[in-house]
Amino acid sequence: NDPEINHAIPELLTSFGLAVLTEDSIAHLGTLERPIRLVDQWMYHTRLYAAAKVATERKDLDLIQLNSFGCGLDALTTDQVQEILESAGKVYTVLKIDEVSNLGAARIRVRSLLAALKDQADEEAEAQEKVAGCPVATLDVDAVVADMEARIEASDGTAEGKIATELAQASAAERTPSAPESFAQKATPEVQARFKQREGATTEFPRAVFTEEMKEAGYTILCPQMAPIHFDLLIDIFQRNGYNLELLPSVDHGAVDAGLKYVNNDICYPSILVTGQIMEAVMSGRYDTDKLAVIITQTGGGCRATNYISLIRKALASVGLSHVPVIALSFKDLGESNPGFKITPQMLMQAIYALQYGDLLMLTLYRTRPYEVEPGSANRLFDHWMSVCKAQLRRGLKGAEFKKTVKQIVEDFDTLPLTGEGTKPRVGVVGEILVKFHPTANNQVVDVIEREGCEAVVPGLIEFFLFGIAGGIFQRQLGKTKKSELGSRAALKVIAKLREPVRKALEESARFEPPTNIYELAEYASEILSLCNSMGEGWLLTAEMVELIKTGAPNIVCTQPFACLPNHVVGKAVIKELRRRYPESNIVAVDYDPGASEVNQLNRIKLMISVAKANLAEKEQEARAARDQLREAQKQAAASSCGCGDTCPVGETLEQFHTEDEVETERA
Repeated sequence: NDPEINHAIPELLTSFGLAVLTEDSIAHLGTLERPIRLVDQWMYHTRLYAAAKVATERKDLDLIQLNSFGCGLDALTTDQVQEILESAGKVYTVLKIDEVSNLGAARIRVRSLLAALKDQADEEAEAQEKVAGCPVATLDVDAVVADMEARIEASDGTAEGKIATELAQASAAERTPSAPESFAQKATPEVQARFKQREGATTEFPRAVFTEEMKEAGYTILCPQMAPIHFDLLIDIFQRNGYNLELLPSVDHGAVDAGLKYVNNDICYPSILVTGQIMEAVMSGRYDTDKLAVIITQTGGGCRATNYISLIRKALASVGLSHVPVIALSFKDLGESNPGFKITPQMLMQAIYALQYGDLLMLTLYRTRPYEVEPGSANRLFDHWMSVCKAQLRRGLKGAEFKKTVKQIVEDFDTLPLTGEGTKPRVGVVGEILVKFHPTANNQVVDVIEREGCEAVVPGLIEFFLFGIAGGIFQRQLGKTKKSELGSRAALKVIAKLREPVRKALEESARFEPPTNIYELAEYASEILSLCNSMGEGWLLTAEMVELIKTGAPNIVCTQPFACLPNHVVGKAVIKELRRRYPESNIVAVDYDPGASEVNQLNRIKLMISVAKANLAEKEQEARAARDQLREAQKQAAASSCGCGDTCPVGETLEQFHTEDEVETERA
């Protein structure tokens, strides 16, 4: 509606002799058959789909969609609108809007649309002319019907009755009650019927359901990779509970190409990568597609991650595999039903243990590996404890065993022989959750950091789930109930109790720091932005950057998918304020997408690391100068106390003591 933003495209359309209607002027005249393919969570988009439905039911109405260049949400809506229109034989046109006001391309698209509509009208007219000259067009329908009725009366009625019953049952099965629309003043069915000129196609998208029988039959359930350490542990929990879950590879560059083939390329990088992982596996021929299912997490938030499931279903349908069930792993009611897949309280408890093991092993490995005396020793110790933890989860883990194992893991990594510990710059990695943890998505950022002579610090995965739970507390002003707040506080208290063995073991160690409390993280973030920022990683991303700065890792790589809308707010947008509050901070934002140059990413990271090394060298020089001043002061104080002056043997002894102490420190 804003002429400054839409570059007066409505006026351009009227110059072609077209009347222009906005979507909200006709949306009340259309009713969508549900469920549609997407998770329909935005009011504007709901009106847009309804308007597209109205356009399919009119001969004199077509739709042109304006979308913002680089808007990831529009990558979802454009696909859905296109499906609604093209399924009914309508022509779909989308015009991408950016700051450039040159309308030459828009004029070409509009002329192309008008030409296509004229071709359609000519084809319909030609078809009607053919029908008019056909003998069938002059057929007396009433006479045919009367003849059929006479035949039915003359027969015993058995066959006809059976046919009539089957037709009635089929008709009843095809009748789908329309779901009530959420926008106000919906037109009555009578008004909608009068407005209707032609039959539009149904908008209902059939969903395959994962049943108990499928579980018993041993269906293979494909799980896309996200965080390799954590997911390797979680897999054993599902397998122990009777699910034939298979985790896809953590490093798979072919998945990107597969994703680009089946997903709208304007969508965010994680969506392309996740869908690509699944489609590459499904189309590989390694699996029986008649005994196959897919599982994907569904956050339920406003981020595009909620619609991973719809992207996967669309990709499967495009290759004729719409019968493959896609299971939504979510703790929110988003209209998904899979009777054959249930998360029990016991599974949830084991998952909490697994996530804690994953965070602990990741922390201890990244802390020690850059300083190991024997190359590969940290990885070998990590592999040993991974196998131990997986075996425990496979047979069912108890609290006492978990506590004992955590203590042993910390002790083993605490005593691993290291050299030069703490002499390398510490570089934190934060960002969008999949790009932050997935080695293919972030182009092995942890390996890059360690290869450049630094220590990688990656905040844990369990904090993301705590952030989601804490939303019930910090979003009271957005309509969350008191009951929701109390439930969130209780859940956080229970999880904090379960995390106590890890916190205590790390606190008592010599090399590691315990995780920061979620309430303290929220306090860090609240100094910079509102805790109502909950899209994507929300305020947690900002809080993690503050935590890293406060704990000795001011050098930070903020990983994000190109055009990730939440990260623009809670990632890039806060960097300037962080630099103002913490002058020592050294933060670089790195965009990742299928077309991003890895060389450019490496250059940005290397530039940040060079600054980190220079800052560390400067600090060491300052510390050395301060140490020299202290020694000189001590020497002078010792000399003046006995009155011997510069030739004081006490001062010489003190200097010798400092020199020997330095040698011992270097040996250590």
